[in-house]
Amino acid sequence: MDFKEQIKQIAKSINTMRDSIITEEATKTAFILPFIQALGYNIFNPLEVTPEYTADLGLKQGEKVDYAIQKDNAPILFIECKKIGAELNIQNESQLLRYFHTSTAKFAILTNGETYNFYSDLEEKNKMDKVPFLSFKITEIKDNQINELKKFHKENFDFDNILETATDLKYESELRRFITGQLANPDEEFIKFFAKSVYSSVCTKKVIDQFTPLVKRVFNQLINDAVTERLQSALNKENEKQKEAQEKEVEPEEPKIITTDEEMSAFFIIRAILCKVVPIEKITFRDAQSYFSVFYDDNNRKQICRLYLEDNKKRIGLINANKEERKEDLEQLSDIYKFEKELEEVALFYYNQEQN
Repeated sequence: MDFKEQIKQIAKSINTMRDSIITEEATKTAFILPFIQALGYNIFNPLEVTPEYTADLGLKQGEKVDYAIQKDNAPILFIECKKIGAELNIQNESQLLRYFHTSTAKFAILTNGETYNFYSDLEEKNKMDKVPFLSFKITEIKDNQINELKKFHKENFDFDNILETATDLKYESELRRFITGQLANPDEEFIKFFAKSVYSSVCTKKVIDQFTPLVKRVFNQLINDAVTERLQSALNKENEKQKEAQEKEVEPEEPKIITTDEEMSAFFIIRAILCKVVPIEKITFRDAQSYFSVFYDDNNRKQICRLYLEDNKKRIGLINANKEERKEDLEQLSDIYKFEKELEEVALFYYNQEQN
């Protein structure tokens, strides 16, 4: 699974489990730790991902940052977490601001598991900016934002490279916000700028009032024309593909196994449960026509459970160390948490077996 697919799977998991996650700790386990792992960092290595990070920097006693990503025994990125749905306000995160001021880390993330705000000190050295240079909802993330996020991946992390683009990202974001606001509710200076280019006399209040709806209408028409042109271009390409496909002889295909979003969301829940007792990369899956299997270390002799997620009836097949299966009904995917003990027991059994 490539980086983009991992991020998209986390987004799907959020959409499925959001209503079942009500605490900050649950948010960390279900959404934020998988995000850190997708960035290539080992969440089981406290020398790389340090939870409840503290440092002797003369700060207030007891102040901690939720996670510090470290490289060569020095923090490079701080992550402060809130529960899913919580409002994010950097001004309320005094400990993060103080750590940033005194640390070697030049990047910080404030997140509620869905919205991620990335900060640096672009405006004043060693003082965290009030406005993030990169901000997105992972459930609505765009391809260009995924490309920027990829720069924070362990394999790609380069301080100078990120800093080089961070300033442009910050001002691009602010310009986008400004232009969007002006298109919705333009101020007098904005209208006057365009009016002067086509109106030779003095731009009085009456002239501004006359040009305001004209400017708004022209911008809307330009946007609509651009969208229509792109849609038409895409439609033409699709028609060409369909025509080419019809000209080719269609050969019968074998039935394909399709892994559903619901199955992947259930898999992420099981991973969130088991990552507390075994390495998360050991939890794998295989899909079949009639059920979805979760394995330890991708070994078909070390099956942890099966999922039967038909539309009319959902069940989990709990498999013990003796390979015996016990099926339990699920009213909703979050019911999987009810079987946390059974899942942990069989996973630990295989883990301990591996260690001996």
